Amino acid sequence: MKIVRLILLSLAFNYPGWIQNSAGQEISFIKVPELERILNKPDDKLYVLNFWASWCGPCVEELPYFEKIAGTVDSSKVEFLFISLDFPSQVENKLKPFLKKNNINIHVAVMMDLDYNTWVNKVDPDWQGNLPATLFFNNKRKIRVFRPESLEETQLKDLLVSLVYKP
Repeated sequence: MKIVRLILLSLAFNYPGWIQNSAGQEISFIKVPELERILNKPDDKLYVLNFWASWCGPCVEELPYFEKIAGTVDSSKVEFLFISLDFPSQVENKLKPFLKKNNINIHVAVMMDLDYNTWVNKVDPDWQGNLPATLFFNNKRKIRVFRPESLEETQLKDLLVSLVYKP
């Protein structure tokens, strides 16, 4: 089943550079073209992109809420992706140990384009680059909600319910 999930995620997001951490969790590396492909997904699924970093206290605080809720939603309706803004050079010695220690199972993609000015506006034109930030979108149903702030568990749950079941 894990192999099937990896293949499906690979096909869904067209990620190059897949690696796995020691807990078996997938990590990929993306650049602006891959981010644009994700942001332009045409299918009828709610995508939840959480932009975070392991050095960001509010980011670390909200990660368990995403993990908990991701385990309870229908994956055919909602897809979660953590986009890490940790330095790519620190994946092995900082990010992987962090993911293992905190039991992070949601797919993690490391942003390789460190010049945020080249891609932040593609996520949301008003985003100043602060972390954490979460984008909820379903292009088929023209849903796009951007939250450039930390989310509490109930906020996240309520927002997901309202967006998944929005007519």
